[in-house]
Amino acid sequence: MFYVRSTDGIKIAVYDYNPFGEETVVLIHGWPLSHLMYEYQTELLCRQGYRVVTLDLRGFGNSDTPAFGYSYDQMSQDIFQVIRRLKLKNFTLVGFSMGGAIVLRYMRKFKSFGVKKLILLAAAAPSWTKRRDFPYGLTREYVNELIELAETDRPQLCYNFSHEQLFASPQSEPAVNWFEQIALSASGLGTVRAAVSLRDEDGREDLQAVHVPTWIIHGKKDVVVSNDLVRIQHDEICGSKLIQLDESGHGIVYDQLELFNKYFFNAVRA
Repeated sequence: MFYVRSTDGIKIAVYDYNPFGEETVVLIHGWPLSHLMYEYQTELLCRQGYRVVTLDLRGFGNSDTPAFGYSYDQMSQDIFQVIRRLKLKNFTLVGFSMGGAIVLRYMRKFKSFGVKKLILLAAAAPSWTKRRDFPYGLTREYVNELIELAETDRPQLCYNFSHEQLFASPQSEPAVNWFEQIALSASGLGTVRAAVSLRDEDGREDLQAVHVPTWIIHGKKDVVVSNDLVRIQHDEICGSKLIQLDESGHGIVYDQLELFNKYFFNAVRA
């Protein structure tokens, strides 16, 4: 692990596995997790000779925890600073949940800089919450309740997220507890501020800025990111390919691990 300073001086924790691999995959985690959520994809990709670069978004994992700066614009700027520091080119960019929304912002803000392929995993995009002219996603009132719980009983929030919302298929108790611990390792500030961004950000213009081959992988039983949102992503991103796993929920990277890794790796090497 090493740090890259972003434009506002915040240190972003970066992990560079197999740096001499011929092809590079960049993995961006979701809320309220860290780079650790990709353990079983990192191992797979490294075993197949890929270079894997991942990071902890600000406020999560080992990155700095500022009081502010959790907009999608700033967090996509953080990613750009890492990409530029490592001089990455022709890489596959992957984003899960909130990370999916952030990489979409990266695609628009930085005109797909360095990206040859995009993979969206249960992406919380284009808008995680309903709006007057957008009747899809979660209600603002529901997300406000999540934010209030994060402000008053974050351990309960992390428990609910990992034990009740992530998985649709049976998982071992230690595995579910592991995801809970990853969520607990996030800062309180990062958890709350990023949830506010999830509630408020509107990324509808981001979808139209994607002009690279794109794969969308989603669990049909996802209660966090609805099938409606994924259909919009598929319709708005020209030429995108949609893969839906019948028995997976939001935690798609682990829910049907073997099946997911098969589809994911096929998308990476396509």
